[in-house]
Parts: sequence; C-alpha cells; structure tokens
Amino acid sequence: MAKKTTVFFCKECGYESSKWMGQCPGCKSWNSFVEEPVKISKPAGTARDSGGLRRSAATSLKEVSVADHYRIPSGMGELDRVLGGGIVPGSLVLLGGDPGIGKSTILLQVSKYLTEHGTKVLYVSGEESLQQIRLRADRMGEFGGDVRMASETSLDVIEELIAAEKPDFCVIDSIQTIYREDVSSAPGSVSQVRECTNILMQTAKQNNITIFLVGHVTKEGMVAGPRVLEHMVDTVLYFEGDRSAVYRLLRAVKNRFGATNEVGVFEMGENGLTEVENPSEYMLNGRPLGMSGSSVTCVMEGTRPMLLEIQALVARTAFGLPRRTAVGIDFNRLNLLIAVIEKRAGISLGEYDVYVNITGGMRVSEPSIDLAVVLSIISGYYDVPAGEHDIAFGEIGLTGEIRGISNAPMRVREAVKLGYTRVILPEVSMQRMPKELRDCCVPVRTIRDAVRLLSKK
Repeated sequence: MAKKTTVFFCKECGYESSKWMGQCPGCKSWNSFVEEPVKISKPAGTARDSGGLRRSAATSLKEVSVADHYRIPSGMGELDRVLGGGIVPGSLVLLGGDPGIGKSTILLQVSKYLTEHGTKVLYVSGEESLQQIRLRADRMGEFGGDVRMASETSLDVIEELIAAEKPDFCVIDSIQTIYREDVSSAPGSVSQVRECTNILMQTAKQNNITIFLVGHVTKEGMVAGPRVLEHMVDTVLYFEGDRSAVYRLLRAVKNRFGATNEVGVFEMGENGLTEVENPSEYMLNGRPLGMSGSSVTCVMEGTRPMLLEIQALVARTAFGLPRRTAVGIDFNRLNLLIAVIEKRAGISLGEYDVYVNITGGMRVSEPSIDLAVVLSIISGYYDVPAGEHDIAFGEIGLTGEIRGISNAPMRVREAVKLGYTRVILPEVSMQRMPKELRDCCVPVRTIRDAVRLLSKK
C-alpha cells in the first residue's frame, strides 16, 4: 500500500531533503525550500522477483550508430539559426519568456508552416480556450494545413491525445498549468513540473515526437519551477525584450544539437512575428549623426556579429552625490570604467551625472564594448561628436590598457559591410587581421590613445 509523506525541494536546483533548510546545500540559495507532498509506493519487483522490472544490456561504443540527425525547417530562418539548423525530431525544447513577449505567437506560426508542409501538429493549451487561439490564428492569415487543437491541463488526457493523434510536432502551453492526478500537489509546483516534464521527455524520445514546452519566468528572468527542469530538456530558449518595444530577441542558453548563446531577432507586428535578417542595420536605424555622446560597437551574439549604438549623457549634477545609470550593461562595470577614465585619462567626473544606454533594448555582458562606452562618455563630457563612420571595440583593463578580443576579423568585416571606414580596435588584435582589412583599422594601446583619436576625428 502506498504511503503518503512530505519532503522539501529546492525551487532552484531540485535538491531534495527530509527537513526544511535555510540554505540549499546544492546551489547555495537561501529560502528556496518548499514543502511538497509525495507518495511512496512499493516497487513492482524486488531483487528476488524481477518479473516487473525492465532488463537492459550494455552496447559496444563501436556498434552505436552515428548517423546525423536530420532537421525539419521551421519556416523561420532566425528560429532555425537558434536551434542549430532546424527542428530535431524527438527533441524536447523549453521556451521561456515574459508574459506577452510572443511565445505562443511564434509557436503558432511554426505550427502553421509545418502543417502546410505535411507535418502533423498537435497544439495543447492549458491557458487559453480554443476560441482565443483561433482569434490569434486569424491575425496570422489563412492556415493551409490542419492544426489539431486541444484545451487541456491533465497530463493523462494529453498522453491519450498524443497516442490517438500521433503527431510529429507537439506544443504544450504551458508546462506550469499541466498536472498529473497521481501527484497530490497543485499545478506549477516542484513535484508537478518535474513529473510532467519527465513523462513528456519519455514520450518525445520513445515516439520520435518533437515537443515544445512553454515556460513562465520569474521576476529574476528564470523559468519558474525547479531548476532541474532546464537540465531535463534538450534545448532551452529565452525570449528577451520589452513588451512595449518592437524587437524581440530569441536566445539559446542550452542546446544539445547546436551552439549555445545563438540569437534570433524578430519584430512584432499586427500579423505576428517577422524575422529581422540584418539586425545590425535595424539596431542602428534612426541613429543621430553629428551628436556627442554616441558611438557604435560590435558584439558577438553566438556566431553572429551585431552592431549596436551606445549612448552616454554627461551632465553636471545638481546634488552632492553624482548619479550613475546603466541600461543594457552591468552597473558595476560602468562604475569601473568611470574610475579608469578618471585615473588613467585624467578626466574628473565627480561633479557629473553619467547615464549610459544601449539602444534597441539589448543587454550586453561581454567586455568588448568597454572602449565604445568610454568613447561615448568622453564624447559627451567634451561635447565633441565621434566620427559618423567610426566604430570601436575592445576590453579596457584597470591600468588603462586596451586588451584583445575574440573574433576581431569577423567584427571588422561586419563593420565594413555596413559602410564604416575607421575601426578603432586593440593593437594586439591586428596580429591575425587579414591584409584586406588592415587599411580601415586604427589600433590603439591605451585609453589615452583612444582619447587622442576622438579629438582627431
């Protein structure tokens, strides 16, 4: 007979304990343990009676097939790029993002394309009625194929639907609304999310069905529920961007079938999401020319170089303590760069407020934007505009040196393609620069060299 008891789970990593603890021993998070009821049942077989157990045999490594996974186009090149070339049959993909960012929209668009090209699709929604889904579908245009729809939250019923429909592509929207009756806890709890995801993973692998799970995110931007959810799936995608903004960024933070940290750029319109094939041009659209406090840099998003504008406003403070504001970059990094400017360039910013913003709603963590941020701040301080065809990238150290960065030739090619004629970059990055790109490059060694270039624009 089954015995009911309660255990404590860590919401962040899924660590299990018989008692509550203030700090998780696994991930070191504080106040992350929640109590969940579980049901412990006696196994069907024992060591002496293994009739109910499944036997497994080891296989030689040489006998394992190494055939490449064939991929199914999704109809959206940006999504295929993030997935590593297309949809892999039998994979389990988790798509997270803020409410209203476009998660359901992009999956419905993919379902529309797949059905029009002969793929059987099952769309299961636990949050919306069939009428609500139909209204969204009508805004996308006429569906040439037949997308099978269901509004259901019971996992047992969903399993029966998958067995009856035998789809090739299945969408579960969202995993936090799905529950299993055997688990005596509310939908969205640690036990429910982990159990439902485990069953859906087995269903995807055994039946070679691609399943997309939609996940809600917390205020910290992580998928709600146990962190072990991200470890169970094959691919984790995040939709980034502001709901009030036009552009959406789809980022892969985990991918067993391709590169991680790839980014796809989309534009939200009346008829759904459209691809942005040249994001650099879109990000620089509307850039003011001849204005101080503005510079252009190039960042690497996965394997894609992307040009961004960095704006800085330097204004005399009205209070005793100057204000620092960073949008799109790390606040502590901005304070570090301001300290380097004061110490190594001899520019005092103690009486000035400094505001730095990366346009387009992008968030950048790589240090290659340091040089562009410094040039924007100095440009705003002296009220001297940078060159209209100048672009800068490079990491700045605490001694004022400009250090090398990765993929410098690829960044220079992207800048030249968009019409930039002077590329300010670290001197050490010139060692592997192709000859055809050297003419437009201006190497600098220290932050003082970059300041002198600004005055000689």
